[in-house]
Amino acid sequence: MIARREAGEPLEYIVGWAEFCGTRMVVAPGVFVPRHRTEFLVDVAGGLLTRGGVVLDLCCGSGAVGAVLAASHRDIELVASDIDPDSVAVARRNVGDRGLVVLGNLFDALPPDLAGRVTVLVANAPYVPTAEIALMPPEARDHEARVTLDGGFDGLDVHREIAAHACEWLAPGGHLLIEVSDRQADSAAELFTRGGLVARIVASDEGDATVVVGLRAV
Repeated sequence: MIARREAGEPLEYIVGWAEFCGTRMVVAPGVFVPRHRTEFLVDVAGGLLTRGGVVLDLCCGSGAVGAVLAASHRDIELVASDIDPDSVAVARRNVGDRGLVVLGNLFDALPPDLAGRVTVLVANAPYVPTAEIALMPPEARDHEARVTLDGGFDGLDVHREIAAHACEWLAPGGHLLIEVSDRQADSAAELFTRGGLVARIVASDEGDATVVVGLRAV
């Protein structure tokens, strides 16, 4: 284990888990390791959930966000999806019987009857600009799958796709929440507006986290 860590392998891969929102989440080599800053996304999403709500966790990675929301709001319906088979396998372990995890690109593999019913759509989509991946810590750039990091030229490629189609899946009064960097927040909010959502930006200085929230007006 020490030799693997000295070689630069992330500690979470070596021990097989990462701490997130006070819970041990299973992780595996190549799967995106949940960051503590994303706990702010969970907090904001939890504040918008009501009894019997429906949560959609896109780009779910290890499933950490959806798993925590389902554990803390036991009466919700959870569906999560990811494009990476290894991530889906890990997410299914973390989510367990609290929700459905499907393999597919964003909305492609979702149950059709989910359309128009989602209360809270959360996405910790990749948002690192392609040119900046080389500047990331080696634990991330050399060990996590590129698809979990690379957000395209400006880091917002996946966000464009999500924002363009979110209203098709959100219930009236439902919310879309996406984590971004603070310098991307205004551009992401504009994408939300173009997609028909009422956008606002919330941030946590303590958690060094920024989330764009979009409302599908009734």
